Amino acid sequence: MLFWVIAAILTLGASLAVLLPLAGETKNTSAAGDHDLEVYRDQLAELDRDVARGLIRPMEAEEARAEIARRILRLSNAGPAGTTATQRSTRLVATAAVLVVPLVSWGLYGQLGSPDLPSQPLSERLAKNPADSSVDELVARAEAHLAANPSDGRGWDVLAPVYLRMQRYADAVTAYRNAIRLDGDSAARQAGLGEAIANAAGGIVSADAQAAFEAALKLDPANPKASFYLAMGLAQEGRTAEATAAWQKMLAALPQGSPWRGAVEQALAESAARNVASEAPAKGPSADDIDAASSMSPQDRQAMISTMVAGLDEKLRQNPRDEEGWMQLVRSYAVLGKTDQARDALNRGIAVFGADSDQARKFTAFAASLGVTATE
Repeated sequence: MLFWVIAAILTLGASLAVLLPLAGETKNTSAAGDHDLEVYRDQLAELDRDVARGLIRPMEAEEARAEIARRILRLSNAGPAGTTATQRSTRLVATAAVLVVPLVSWGLYGQLGSPDLPSQPLSERLAKNPADSSVDELVARAEAHLAANPSDGRGWDVLAPVYLRMQRYADAVTAYRNAIRLDGDSAARQAGLGEAIANAAGGIVSADAQAAFEAALKLDPANPKASFYLAMGLAQEGRTAEATAAWQKMLAALPQGSPWRGAVEQALAESAARNVASEAPAKGPSADDIDAASSMSPQDRQAMISTMVAGLDEKLRQNPRDEEGWMQLVRSYAVLGKTDQARDALNRGIAVFGADSDQARKFTAFAASLGVTATE
C-alpha cells in the first residue's frame, strides 16, 4: 500500500509541474497583449503632441497614425479570435497527454510488474547469512569488501580461486598477484596464478605461466597442479617423450585418492594416441593439394580444404612452437574467408612466443599483408 501512495504523490507532483504552466499561459499572453495595446496608445498621444508643437508635418503624422492603427488591428485580430482558440486546443492536448501517460503506465505496471514484491537492496543481501547467499552474492560481498580494503591479502587469497572456478581468468590473475604481493609466496598461490594465466591464454602454458609453476615447485616439489601443467607445457612444445615421462613420474607419486590421478591418466592416454601425429611436421593445404581438388564440386573442395586446415589447427594446439605452422594457419583461414579464425590463430601464435618476441612481430607483419590484425 505504501508503494501506491508514494507513486500517486509522485505522479501528482509531476502532472502539476506540467499543467500549472499551461494554465498560466493564457494569462501571460493576455497581459502581454494588453501591454502592447497600451504602448500603441501612448505612441498616438505622443504623435498628437508632436503635431501640436510643430515638430512633425501633418502629412507625416497621418502616415504614422495609419501605421500604428494597422499594428493595433493586427494585435486585435491575433487576440481572442486567433491565438486563444489555438492555445485552448494545445492545452487540451497537453492536459490529456499528461493524464493519459500515468494512467497507462499504472495499468501496464499492474499487469506486468510486481508491486507486492519486497525490496532487496544490495546492502541487505550482502548482510545475509553466507549460507543463505548465492555464489554471485558472496563474490559481490567479497568485491565490496576488497574495494574498501584493497590491502587485505587474505581477502584476495580467498577470492582468487573463486574467480578461477567462475572462469573469470583475468580477475583471477589479478587476485592471485595481489595475494602474493600482500601475503607473500606460497605454492598454492603460484600454482593458481599459473593456472589462471594459462586459461586466460586459451590453455597454452606461456612463459609467464611456466615461471609461476616453477616457482610453486620450488616452494613445494610435490605440488600436483604445477607438475601437471609443466608437463602439459612440454607436450605443447612438441617434447612428447619428456611430457609423458613427467606425467608417469607424477602418477607414480600420487596417492590413490588424489583427484589429479584421473587428469594425469587422461593426459597420458591422449599423448599416446597422438604421438605419431605430434612428431610429424605440421602442414596446411599446399597449392598442389588445392589443384588436386579442382575436379571436385565446389562443396566437396571446400570441405576437403577446411578439414586439412582444421587438422593443422589441432596439430598446432599440441605443438605450438611451430613458427611456420602458425603463419600457414593464418594464411589458410584468410584464404577461406574466415577472418575471425585467422585473427584468433594470430593471437594464439603471439601468445605462445610472447607479445614482445621476434616471432610475434613476424606473425603480425605477415598477417597484416593478408589484411588480418591482432586483437588489442
